[in-house]
Amino acid sequence: MNYPALIAVAVISYLLGSIPFGYILVRLFQGIDVRSIGSGNIGATNVARTGGKKLAIITLLLDALKGWLPVFLVLHLPGIPSASAAQLHTLAALAALAAVIGHMFPVWLGFKGGKGVATGLGVFLALAPLAVLIAMVPFFAIVAFTRYVSLGSILAAATFPVALWWLERELFPAPALAMCVGVSLLVIVRHHQNIGRLLAGTESRFGARKA
Repeated sequence: MNYPALIAVAVISYLLGSIPFGYILVRLFQGIDVRSIGSGNIGATNVARTGGKKLAIITLLLDALKGWLPVFLVLHLPGIPSASAAQLHTLAALAALAAVIGHMFPVWLGFKGGKGVATGLGVFLALAPLAVLIAMVPFFAIVAFTRYVSLGSILAAATFPVALWWLERELFPAPALAMCVGVSLLVIVRHHQNIGRLLAGTESRFGARKA
C-alpha cells in the first residue's frame, strides 16, 4: 500500500472527525458556546447540560456517524483492489484512529475537542460490530448497577480491542490491532478527570439530581 493512500485516508478521516457538531448545533440553535458550560466539552453529554436534550441526541448520532463513515468507506468502496484483507483493515484502523484524533483535537477549535466516546463507537461499529456488542456488555452492566456512565465507557473502550482480537484477529494484523488499542487508550486517557473523580467518590451518577 502506497504512502499517498495512507496520507489521504488519514487526512480525510481527521477532517471528518474534527467537525465539531456539538459546538455548531448549540451555537446555531441556542446562540451560546457549549465550551463555556459544564465541563467545556463539545460532546453530547455537555450539550445536554445546556438544556438541549434533542440537540444532545443529534450530537451523539452525528459524532458517531463521522467516525463510522470514513472507516466504512475504506472497507466498502472500490478503489483499492490490490490491497489484501489485512492491508484493507489496517487502512480502516488508520481511518478510525485519525477520525477519533480529529474529534478530540479539532483544528477548528484550537485542538480542544471531546472525549471521543461517540466517535469511538462509530469507528468501532464500522470495524467490527460484533466486537462492539461484546464491549457493550460491561458498559450496560456498569451503568445499570452503578449509574457511572464514565466508568462504563472506560470499560467498554478497554474491552473492544480484546473482543476484536478474539473474534477477528485474522483480519487485523498487529499494526491494525495497535491502532485500535490506540483509539481505546485515547478514549480512556481523555477520561482522566472522570477517573480522578471516581477515585475520590465525587463522580456524578447518571440520572442523579444536582443539589
